[in-house]
Amino acid sequence: MEYKQLGDSSVTASAITFGSWAAGGWMWGGTEQNDAVGAIHASYDLGVTSIDTAPIYGQGLSEEIVGEAIKSLPRDKVQVLTKFGMRWDLAQGDFAMKTKDNSGHDLDVYKYAAPASIIKECEDSLRRLGTDYIDLYQIHWPDKTTPIPDTMEAVQRLVEQGKVRAVGVSNYSVDQMREAEQTVPLASNQVPYSMLRRDIEQDLVPYCLEHNKAILAYSPMQLGLLTGKFRPGQHFDASDLRATNRLFTADNITRVNAFLAKLQPMAESKNASLSQLVIRWTLAQPGITVALVGARNAEQAVQNARAIEVKLAAEEIDFINKALAQLQLN
Repeated sequence: MEYKQLGDSSVTASAITFGSWAAGGWMWGGTEQNDAVGAIHASYDLGVTSIDTAPIYGQGLSEEIVGEAIKSLPRDKVQVLTKFGMRWDLAQGDFAMKTKDNSGHDLDVYKYAAPASIIKECEDSLRRLGTDYIDLYQIHWPDKTTPIPDTMEAVQRLVEQGKVRAVGVSNYSVDQMREAEQTVPLASNQVPYSMLRRDIEQDLVPYCLEHNKAILAYSPMQLGLLTGKFRPGQHFDASDLRATNRLFTADNITRVNAFLAKLQPMAESKNASLSQLVIRWTLAQPGITVALVGARNAEQAVQNARAIEVKLAAEEIDFINKALAQLQLN
């Protein structure tokens, strides 16, 4: 495994980090807790020491699963990355979405990052995770109802209390990062990035490279589309976020699969899967520090972790980029 320092902080993360959104089941069609714990342990055995989670994933379930998994691991060898600022139990802040919980009950979610809410969320996360500190604490989404300095002052207090080692943001723009940095040093920004979603290359990547901020790329497999396992007409339950995602139309799935077919010989020549090739390409992009990759069982987790063993030469990356440039999606 490769390990990367997150900005100027004291936290070092594994380049491939275990993303536990799917493990929490929410918006992914349920979960099996024992499989998720086994997946985390299998990842750890291959050097994946960092786990990213959030309270909203399964409304606490993902954090509880992570807590169960790290109980038997040396705490100082594991990096727990979690978030705050998404409340489903409180109707305050900026309304985010209507959704359903894992039991199918209606749920209203709010982006809310007022100081008192953050302090409560931190205590709840520490309890669910079964730990007394969080390695990287990230605001999940910007909250337009709370001034950024107010939010960051509260997180800074948690740092001073020893409950948080480093502060990060998620889904923040460059301007929002600049404003947050007036109050607290930021280690990172967690943002969506994949072969099919590269808009951060315009401004966020240059900013983070210039100011030594880590970029944690989430959904590098584009919700599984880049595995090549989906076929046109694939059925998704209404609770699955892919059911309404424009990239999962029959036409786009066909086009992406045709692109992936061009990469298949390269993957085979390296005795690698398409997924492993995609993860390695992601980590080879300028400014990308960590790839967050989900797994729902140990077999998937092992495959993800072994992506680090795939080596890509400059001309191979160039070949992939040229094939990508020809891919037109609706």
